[in-house]
Amino acid sequence: MKRARVFILALTALLLCEGKTLAQKEEQFDLELFIEELFNLQDEDINYEDLYETLLTLYQNPLNLNTANTYELQSLYVLSSIQIQNLQNYILEKGKLITLYELQVIEGFDFSTIERLKPFVTVDSKDALVDDRPLLQRILEERNNYLISRYERILNQKKGNSPKESPDDSRYAGSADKFYLRYRVSKPNDFSIGFTTEKDAGEQFYWNPKSKTYFSDFWSAHFMLENQGKWQKLIVGDYQLQFGQGLIFGAGFGVGKGSETVNTANRVTLGIKPYTSVLEGGFLRGTAASYTLNKKLTATAFISNLKQDANLQTGGNNEDFESYFSAIQLTGMHRTPTELANKKQVGETVLGMNLNYRPNDRTEAGFIASTNHFSTPILRSDKPYNNFEFKGQSNLNMGVYGKYQWKHFLLFGESAISKSGGIGAVGGFTTSLTPRVEFAMVLRSYQKNFHTFRGTSFAEGSRNINEKGVYWGIKYTLNRKFYLTAYYDTYHFPWLRFRVDAPSNGHDYLLRLNYNPGSRIKLYGQFRREFKDTNVSSETLNNNIIASGRKDQYLINLEYASGIRFSFKSRVQFSEYRLITEKTMGYAFIQDAVYKNGDWILSARMALFDTEGSQNRQYAYERDVLYAFSIPAYSGKGIRNYLLVQYKAFRKMDLWARIARTTYYDRNEIGTGLETINGNKRTEVKFQVRYKLN
Repeated sequence: MKRARVFILALTALLLCEGKTLAQKEEQFDLELFIEELFNLQDEDINYEDLYETLLTLYQNPLNLNTANTYELQSLYVLSSIQIQNLQNYILEKGKLITLYELQVIEGFDFSTIERLKPFVTVDSKDALVDDRPLLQRILEERNNYLISRYERILNQKKGNSPKESPDDSRYAGSADKFYLRYRVSKPNDFSIGFTTEKDAGEQFYWNPKSKTYFSDFWSAHFMLENQGKWQKLIVGDYQLQFGQGLIFGAGFGVGKGSETVNTANRVTLGIKPYTSVLEGGFLRGTAASYTLNKKLTATAFISNLKQDANLQTGGNNEDFESYFSAIQLTGMHRTPTELANKKQVGETVLGMNLNYRPNDRTEAGFIASTNHFSTPILRSDKPYNNFEFKGQSNLNMGVYGKYQWKHFLLFGESAISKSGGIGAVGGFTTSLTPRVEFAMVLRSYQKNFHTFRGTSFAEGSRNINEKGVYWGIKYTLNRKFYLTAYYDTYHFPWLRFRVDAPSNGHDYLLRLNYNPGSRIKLYGQFRREFKDTNVSSETLNNNIIASGRKDQYLINLEYASGIRFSFKSRVQFSEYRLITEKTMGYAFIQDAVYKNGDWILSARMALFDTEGSQNRQYAYERDVLYAFSIPAYSGKGIRNYLLVQYKAFRKMDLWARIARTTYYDRNEIGTGLETINGNKRTEVKFQVRYKLN
């Protein structure tokens, strides 16, 4: 009777929901658009592959709400701590969910939240069954088993691919073609096997074991098993680590500041993760394992040895080292003699361990210790802002982290120390002040001599060093159709930074009003203002002075679905940058259209832009082929168009074709150096095929 009553309540709520349909899966769910809307401020070009990989795996193998724990639900970055608590209390009191429709009768689950959640979750009781088939059989019969091949090329000739005008001219070693091949078979909580290989444009495509080049320039592979007795995870190959708030190891994605202002403040301990990106540095290569000591305590050990690109230097004014390098090069480009000479010049060995203690679903504590050793010492340039940067061959990090759910408060934090004695710390909380108001606060302090090479915890800068700050985020649900998100972040840099010749300050805030009257219309307006100190040259003082620049960004976005075949998105972006008496502006008008008909999906865009200076570049997400992300910077004056065609040839094969062209009206030459294109047009083509083996 209890379940029947619950079902009737859920069905009644469904009928009162203005005819909205909560289908558990949508055949053409736009995962890229989900990421763009929820997480990104679109002010820089970020690699989204790890975020996409995590969410796509969940989309294809959704979490069972009846069995998922708190940490798995938090990793979606969709539910607040109080929503998770209400869900778990509901299941405890009423029994397991029968249908996703029941979410509408749980306190705090509004229509917007359920819309974002439903692609990644299920209530299928079959998910709880133990698969006792042999491993080889599970691998061979897994439905998430596919091969992707991609070809890209810029049709316009770059200087690096043109004939030499004299024998001393530098040119690219290979063709302008770019190739990408990826294989993956995986099942959450069971296994993951895959490899990725890529040849960048301008690189050679050849076999040379002496230089460790096997056709493509870059190869990455992994083999991971999960839940093998007491062995929680075991991986061989390329991998990443995510512990605590990511202060020492931050794998996957750090969503940071964006339109989701509360749920993304807290990071989730994911432990070992396969590395599947094509970024050719910064990951770990070797082996790692997590072992369950008892029901509450898990130990993880890892070792890695990775060759990375660097420009080795000798002599000069340096008296400490015979040979050294200033920084790891992460471009992954090996096209010219100089780039090839820098390839895999430095070996990095990483060794460490982690202890993770989870006595229950609301408490976590952990300890991390890790060492890094480089085959050649690091020595930065002698600029004043580098005075406290890491130098030498070896570094040591040790840290602790914790998390505690107390009533409506989720408390979290992490602190670590490096070999230099520098300390980094980050901590905060999220809470639901009322059923309609969610709030987050994050404090961080990273000393100027705190050194960590793979930390990605909450920060304004790109690294966890030389920064102190306080962040506040809030989400206010006005009613079923309107909700407001906002944040305010203030920060201080105690020491000099690149292009800032004194300790400096900054702060920024964002306001976003979302209007979702139904499943066919989504509208939001967003305003962001940022103040940040920077160098300004002074002719009278014959030196730099520090001034605060102000950047204002305005954005209005409207999405409209006309039936099941057509959908449209209109977007207006505008920015203004002020520095002392200087004022520059930039804008972009963007119109998208998507047409779906059976096995065909056609997507198109027309974008007009006019910007002044680098501070007013306009960033806007574009639809792309699977596993590729396009967020170009609209800079200067011009127009950009693209057409993307997706076709499901048959059940196991999907095809994509994309062409994009940017036409500039303020120049007759695009790019610099060997990337220079004569003319004002840049045209890109991309073709991809995905074949599902099952």
